[in-house]
Amino acid sequence: MRSGLFYTLILLFALSTWSWGQEADSTQINSKKLVYKLNIMQNIMPATWRQTKQAFQEADSLEADLFLIHMNTYGGTVVDADSIRTKILNSPIPVYVFIDNNAASAGALISIACDSIFMRRGASIGAATVVNQTGQQMPDKYQSYMRSTMRATAEAHGGDTIISGQDTTFRWFRDPQIAEAMVDDRVYIPGIIDTGKVLTFTPNEAMKHGYCQGIADNVPQVLEMIGVTDYELVEYQPTFMEKIIGFLVNPMVSGLLIMAILGGIYFEMQTPGIGFPLIIALAAAFAYFAPLYLEGLAANWEIMIFIVGLILIALEIFVIPGFGIAGLLGITLSFTGLVLSLIDNINFDFEGVHPDKILTALTTVIVALFGGFLLSLLISKKLFTANSGAFKNLSLHSTQEKEQGFVGVDTSFINLVGKTGTAYTVLRPSGKVKIDGKIYDAVSGLGMIDRGDEIVVIRTESAQLYVEKV
Repeated sequence: MRSGLFYTLILLFALSTWSWGQEADSTQINSKKLVYKLNIMQNIMPATWRQTKQAFQEADSLEADLFLIHMNTYGGTVVDADSIRTKILNSPIPVYVFIDNNAASAGALISIACDSIFMRRGASIGAATVVNQTGQQMPDKYQSYMRSTMRATAEAHGGDTIISGQDTTFRWFRDPQIAEAMVDDRVYIPGIIDTGKVLTFTPNEAMKHGYCQGIADNVPQVLEMIGVTDYELVEYQPTFMEKIIGFLVNPMVSGLLIMAILGGIYFEMQTPGIGFPLIIALAAAFAYFAPLYLEGLAANWEIMIFIVGLILIALEIFVIPGFGIAGLLGITLSFTGLVLSLIDNINFDFEGVHPDKILTALTTVIVALFGGFLLSLLISKKLFTANSGAFKNLSLHSTQEKEQGFVGVDTSFINLVGKTGTAYTVLRPSGKVKIDGKIYDAVSGLGMIDRGDEIVVIRTESAQLYVEKV
């Protein structure tokens, strides 16, 4: 009895030891962290915001333990930076940023939104004054909004209540006034910044004032400082669609698409009905404008200008005889729409648009249109040449000679020569005659013929009867 009890206790002890070992192994396996990394190594623009949303969605689906932004940017659009900032502040996953050299302007706003900031030696953060594309400072209403956004972002990280004797003070983890000084050169903070200067921190200065939690040389060092040594790193890769958009907004590709638009319209005009060239032109127009619209370059009104221009050109060609105001206005509007869509300017003025941007857009469109026109002429000759063209069998090349019996008029008129009839109307010299009970248009070959006079058909030319009075 005792021996049975003894063996039972040994068995229970063994099972408990094995179970504890399994739990320890499970804990050890689960201690491995999943780190999701997003690279922001370019100016902040609509593509950056789209990629950030995709990265956070993928990190959520993978149940990542932390989100790391590897940053090196001189800034960008405030709208997109603010959207990224809001996404970071609302993220249930802790977000860290490693500033690899630069976090200026919009980059500073995004960095301050992160839970922890790490910087490389020689890096900098700050200089968040709102400027236009030429680098000129925007009016104070823009600066006021940016000041408020920077303060609110710093305040979102909270602070500590410090009790010293009878005194109670509150200390921010990230001083909102420092964030404001990165925007406004009028802010004065004793020992940190004088008036007339916009604040930018070095790594050591940022650490001293709570805007940096560590200085590192690379991402592994950042993770080591966080306390993550056993981890799996997953890096965001742009989707296929993002790669396509990036490819299509290349100025050279935009020029080729303009050539395809012009070529498609040209070949459509050379063929009856609606066919393949028009489909090519429409597809090229979509591929030209859609990526530019997504990138924030082409606005709705710029696309409408191009469409209205095409409509006016079509009316001039197919409806209105000759070539006049509608055609010239259509060409002007289409050209303007193509140029403006390449310029980052969504207003009806050019304030803040750098002249180089306008020159680049004009050059791209002019070269593309001229090249497309010449290429269309060359291709039309190569493809549709009667003897050697690649598509020579798609068109008729035989000639119907008159000597072979081919005529371009109604042959029944020839049978009327020599027949007689009466003048159905007065012929002065043209009018109508009645022959064998049918009425025909006719021309008097000699003098006027009164209504009711007897006539005879003397000849016919080009479906026209010539008669004389009997």
